[in-house]
Amino acid sequence: MARTGCARPRKAWWWRWRRNPLRRRSDVVEGWIVLAAWVLAVLGGLFAGVGAGLAMEDGLAARRAALHTVSAVLTENADRMATVTTEGSAETVRAKVRWSSPDGSTRTGLARVERGTAAGTSVTVWVDRSGEVVRAPLTAAEARLQSVLTGVLVAAGTAGLVLGGGRLALLRLERRRLRDWETEWARVAPSGGRT
Repeated sequence: MARTGCARPRKAWWWRWRRNPLRRRSDVVEGWIVLAAWVLAVLGGLFAGVGAGLAMEDGLAARRAALHTVSAVLTENADRMATVTTEGSAETVRAKVRWSSPDGSTRTGLARVERGTAAGTSVTVWVDRSGEVVRAPLTAAEARLQSVLTGVLVAAGTAGLVLGGGRLALLRLERRRLRDWETEWARVAPSGGRT
């Protein structure tokens, strides 16, 4: 039994660049806009993502290199309830510590220590070049993960912006096509198409 119904039209690849008497100039422009937007989105996103990831990795490595650990002594019991945070598997509190700086002067500051640590206990704290207590830098694995995530987000954002710009260009082109079509229609059928 013969099959009846509508035949599906064949998909015509690259139709905007093929010679065709019905092809408009705007069809070619649209094809180039789509092609340029996708190429720029892929390449621009790739380069921006890699650049942002490397910059983040370099920045985190520079921060890690600018910090060092010192041995400090806890000057108060670390059993206060205030400012309790969880780092890893241990609860920590901010407590006052004392340490000697490289120039021999005694420094004090607040550092995160495990809750319940008694005064007089030796703890290790991270300090910057000026001798101020800072948070511990990210480990190499954490820095790598943060760099990769930054690169992915920047790549996606860049690609999205480029594709959004391409979409806006296509919308403007479509509006221009409609204006041209309306002008041509008014010229062909000045009465608005009514007889």
